[in-house]
Amino acid sequence: MVDQPVDVDAVGENIAGEAPADEPEAVTDDAVVHDDNVELERTIGLVGGLAIGIGTMIGAGIFVFPGLAAANAGLAATLSFAIGGLIALLVALPTSELATAMPRSGGGYYFISRGMGTAYGAIVGLGLWLGLMFASAFYLVGLGHYASAVFAELSIALPFSPVIGIGLLFGAALTALSIGGTENTAKIQNVVVGILLVVLTGFLSYGVLDAVGVFGGGTVPEQFFSRGYFPVLTTAALVFTSYLGFAQVATVAGEIKQPGRNLPLAMVGSVLIVTVFYVVTIFVATSAFGAERLGEFGETAMVEVARDFLGLPGAVAILGAGLLATFSSANASILSASRAVYALSRDALLPRKASEINLRYGTPHVALLSAGGPILVLVATGRVELLAEVASFLHLIMYGLMCIALLVLRRRNPEWYSPSYRVPGYPVVPAVGALASFGLIVFMQPASIAIGVVVMLVSYLWYRYYAGDVTLKGDI
Repeated sequence: MVDQPVDVDAVGENIAGEAPADEPEAVTDDAVVHDDNVELERTIGLVGGLAIGIGTMIGAGIFVFPGLAAANAGLAATLSFAIGGLIALLVALPTSELATAMPRSGGGYYFISRGMGTAYGAIVGLGLWLGLMFASAFYLVGLGHYASAVFAELSIALPFSPVIGIGLLFGAALTALSIGGTENTAKIQNVVVGILLVVLTGFLSYGVLDAVGVFGGGTVPEQFFSRGYFPVLTTAALVFTSYLGFAQVATVAGEIKQPGRNLPLAMVGSVLIVTVFYVVTIFVATSAFGAERLGEFGETAMVEVARDFLGLPGAVAILGAGLLATFSSANASILSASRAVYALSRDALLPRKASEINLRYGTPHVALLSAGGPILVLVATGRVELLAEVASFLHLIMYGLMCIALLVLRRRNPEWYSPSYRVPGYPVVPAVGALASFGLIVFMQPASIAIGVVVMLVSYLWYRYYAGDVTLKGDI
């Protein structure tokens, strides 16, 4: 299969005198080819795509959020996760169509810039880069909490909290790993996610049987809306960070094999799988302790749930799984953040230096460093909930605009727009996806919204200053 590139000429230069790079000569199932050279090889198959999506999402939703979500919404946090999953699915379907029409690195940024214009693309692209950095920092802080719990479990008393230090260490290590090659990163991701799914399936199966009385006496469900109705939506806004993984599959679309088949399967499949895991996890966790006590355990609540079910072996197993999950989430997010930088640089919205490919490893090493460095600064703040919500805000803006971009492209029907997958239920599905994405923002904390708006404003000002004369291929 060969996909035709977007064929509208780009014009203009940025302040450094750089013009957008030419579109690739061809986009095949094996590589993105430019001037007879491979730009980025397609090394990630369907399993790898699912691993990126599931591995990114399953970390926070299961190992960091249950205690925080239960404290906010009680047992109804199960509904919060279900709402998040539904919104993610409404966006994953349109994104799948866009990705098969434009299987390039950059994901939502690339789709929006080609469908709605350079200004929208710049705001989303820079916001995506920063949003993924907030998400990566959130996952790394969560990893630090689990590593700290391991020390506590081993009765190792430290004179200081190791949370931030461990997050910084792993952030630097994962950036270096990604520079060493996408294929290496994908292999590690596949193994980690496989182990996680096996451990979680066994643990949650036991938890469900315990909750319904097969083991022990069962539990008496507490009132479903014990915290009221409004916290269900505010919690859905908080935990939506758990659903960012499917879009990260689109961000590395330029490296997915057989994108026409594998992109939709990876995005939609990962959303459906993790939504089931999330809902079951909250049910099992609240059945074990009740929402109030579960909330007291904070970011490592699932360790105490496992201890309650299986004693010390259960706690150790979940500690190990939590370390793997937060590791895989951070790993995939750093990779995706770098690809956003890479795409922005090729379009002259960032300095061309950022899109240089390492000749030895075939990876955009400058882009990876541009993502990994700021992530370490964010990790140092240690603000888990704020990092999560800012990441959610920036992604929800992108999701809503991706749905609108699909509507615009279907209406314009340019010659180059020829997706191999078309979203069912058009135009209702993308329209509802856009409204749901923007609507969930209303239920976020004012501080998160304010930071997100500032990020968007700075992104727009940067575009006007640095690349205001640039018009991208496919631009309207």
